[in-house]
Amino acid sequence: MKNIVVLDGYALNPGDLDWGPLQALGNVTVYDRTLESEVPARAKDAEILLTNKAIVSGAAIAQLPKLQYIGVMATGYNIVDVPAATARQISVTNVPAYGTPAVAQLTFALILELYNHVGLHADSVRTGDWSRSSDFSYWKAPLHELHGKVLGIVGLGQIGQAVARIALAFGMQVIACHKHPERDKMEGVTFVDQATCFARADVVSLHCPLNEQNKGFVNEPLINTMQPGAILINTSRGPLINEADLARALNSGRITGAALDVLSTEPPPADHPLVTAKNCIITPHIAWASIEARGRLLHTAVANVKAWLAGQPQHVLNG
Repeated sequence: MKNIVVLDGYALNPGDLDWGPLQALGNVTVYDRTLESEVPARAKDAEILLTNKAIVSGAAIAQLPKLQYIGVMATGYNIVDVPAATARQISVTNVPAYGTPAVAQLTFALILELYNHVGLHADSVRTGDWSRSSDFSYWKAPLHELHGKVLGIVGLGQIGQAVARIALAFGMQVIACHKHPERDKMEGVTFVDQATCFARADVVSLHCPLNEQNKGFVNEPLINTMQPGAILINTSRGPLINEADLARALNSGRITGAALDVLSTEPPPADHPLVTAKNCIITPHIAWASIEARGRLLHTAVANVKAWLAGQPQHVLNG
């Protein structure tokens, strides 16, 4: 039986999922959370190492002579030094596409909150404003319809396409900037360049992977090309946005609002500029966290281990 260590199992499974299928594959030790400095000691006997956000550095890999396999329990794998693993002939896998419905759903939850202000009005009723009102109806912020508005999607992969389908059902016009428009063309979606996407859209939603080329690309010059009434949604990666620039744009009223599920530092410091920015909704990186999505993630992570043990590896990043 292989020794299997899960470095940070709590976020994926705080107790509402079952580790049983993984435990059937080996001797399993699950840690709730693991600091980077703790990895060598905790994984010293591991042949199979699973991580969600715990960092597995090249230095740590060098101290783990028994290690044969690293399974990333997520789609993004920048937390693992893949070249160092490859040099040691350690297989590295990830779990693609498990969260598509959940991320698309939260994207529209955020859009609708900025357009309908459901939370604001529910809180108002709870504090007695409606009971004290002279009128049968009131609103505390402008209300808008999505029908006829332009949604600009940055990155039309599987999640971007799911978001586009929902937008089209709402009667929105959908434009997108994407690296592979010929490959991923979609009925009802018009491909445009990045500048046009930001300039034309009433709602800009980010669904692109993070890399060195696009880090901080949503900055002051690009934000200044957006319509004053536009809103920005990010359920992708926090570092895509220059957060200080966005905070200034929101506080000055340059754009109407933003809704973000990700930040460049998670958890954010208490003085993060967007936490107190005007018309900015922030949720704590929950787009991936529906019980259904986490169930798919755990199922596929276990299936990846099982396939590797059987000599038929899947979702390998370095093979």
